[in-house]
Amino acid sequence: MSEAHTEQPTTTPDGPILVAVDFSIHSAAALRWALGEAVVHNCNVVVVHVVNDPGAAPGYYLEPEGAGDEPVALSRMDERAAAMLQGFLAPFEAEAGGILDSVLVSGLPSTRILEVAEAQGARQIVVGSRGRTGLFPGMLGSKALRVAQLAELPVTIVKEATT
Repeated sequence: MSEAHTEQPTTTPDGPILVAVDFSIHSAAALRWALGEAVVHNCNVVVVHVVNDPGAAPGYYLEPEGAGDEPVALSRMDERAAAMLQGFLAPFEAEAGGILDSVLVSGLPSTRILEVAEAQGARQIVVGSRGRTGLFPGMLGSKALRVAQLAELPVTIVKEATT
């Protein structure tokens, strides 16, 4: 007779809500929704941004240093993304009342979001969706759909109402 195997749960009832953001209006809507849920469930919110940096070599952004013919500076993608994440979260910090943390990672977004959710013991994942690609993925957004397909914990997909 074989021994029964029980897996550890991938979600923790008292864990945080993980919100994956890409700095879009849909991400902002997802974060607003998650902050409301966090108050109801008395839990923290962890915001994750994944720098989609394929391969081992770091990528760079060009940043203008001034107007006209002045030279441009190169910024590492992870450094620029950290500044963008800080700027994105700034309007939410007062509303969050200390329950908001953030994580910045590099890699493929769908898999890294799931890895961070597991590492954080998240109770659920919240993602914003633009819904721009393909027929069915267009209804959800390709990254949101992939996270929902692969996650072993609840996933909530939020779209900002556009009129």
